[in-house]
Amino acid sequence: MTDTLHVVCPHCHTTNRVRAGQLGSAPTCGQCKQPLFTGQPLALDDAAAFDRHLARSQIPLLVDFWAPWCGPCRMMAPAYAQAAALLEPQFRVAKVDTEAAPALGTRYNIRSIPTLALFVHGREVARQPGALTSPAQIAQWARAQLAR
Repeated sequence: MTDTLHVVCPHCHTTNRVRAGQLGSAPTCGQCKQPLFTGQPLALDDAAAFDRHLARSQIPLLVDFWAPWCGPCRMMAPAYAQAAALLEPQFRVAKVDTEAAPALGTRYNIRSIPTLALFVHGREVARQPGALTSPAQIAQWARAQLAR
């Protein structure tokens, strides 16, 4: 059973069981039949959807806390989108707009944006305030946090 992981669908937020060895084989959701990984950051501005991904998924959740008015956030956005393609399916890559979901920013004590936060098994394990400007830099930071 240890080779099976729970992965929450980015489309319908249903929890799926996926064999670890099949993560890279473009698994689809058993409920909505959409891909479980899109290679793009998932907008998690709804607290219920955020909580579902945080609590139910067994892959690390990398979150960019950002706001539309933030220049460094807009500067980092293309690199973050490209990093999603590098990191999935070993990570779920998400974005939280702190203007649309201020309660999530408050819950996680986000004081500056952009801030990257890495969650493993529902708890925050690392945080990086400030913009990282290359996809490789973002991917390297995320992977290094798991190696610690």
